Amino acid sequence: MQPQPAYLLHKRPYRETSALVELITLDHGRVRAIAQGVQRAGSKSRSRLQPFAPLHVTWTGTNDLKRLRLMESRGASALLAGEGLLCGLYANELLSRVLPVEFPVPEVFAFYTSLLESLPVPERRAPGLRRLELAVLDALDADPVFRDLEDRELDPQGRYVYRAGYRRFALASEGQVGIDGRTLRLLSQGSWTQPGLAGVAKVLTRAALSPLLGDKPLRSRELMKQLAARRRPS
Repeated sequence: MQPQPAYLLHKRPYRETSALVELITLDHGRVRAIAQGVQRAGSKSRSRLQPFAPLHVTWTGTNDLKRLRLMESRGASALLAGEGLLCGLYANELLSRVLPVEFPVPEVFAFYTSLLESLPVPERRAPGLRRLELAVLDALDADPVFRDLEDRELDPQGRYVYRAGYRRFALASEGQVGIDGRTLRLLSQGSWTQPGLAGVAKVLTRAALSPLLGDKPLRSRELMKQLAARRRPS
């Protein structure tokens, strides 16, 4: 096979000197593989196989668990710390949790690459994450449909709550805050990364992703909450 552009999503030890890894690749989506000898002291592959580092990889095998053969660096790793690092860990955990194995998602790979370039810059983090989340939702046919439960246009004067099971919106009942129809219409036109819509966009993508993630909490999201709590004034 031709070497595949890839990034490491997750790695854990396997036997004495190897590792089980999950990668996001350009043409094959999420790939699970054994990286033999990568845990051995002095292994060149050990220093290359790091989160956020662009790679070229090849593998062998016909089942879900491959065996890595070639693993070469194709550039410098993104230098992330603090909130930027936690956002990167969230992106990795999200892709590991929701993408089927070997399901091609070239658009997701492109937006993930773009996200890594954005994470060192605070004001670019949220837009980059929303673009990646939307690419994931679109690839899995789980993106919001901006219609009501009867498949009618949303009323700009109404307020709505998202029903993830239907991928559509229901009128908010008494006591529910909801999202106004005008804002939802702006989002339907692709305005997800406008500064004034950032909070609503985050709430909506989180609601849309919830059925895909299931009940198990995201570890990276918990770490973000802890970081926010530490920064909050006493």
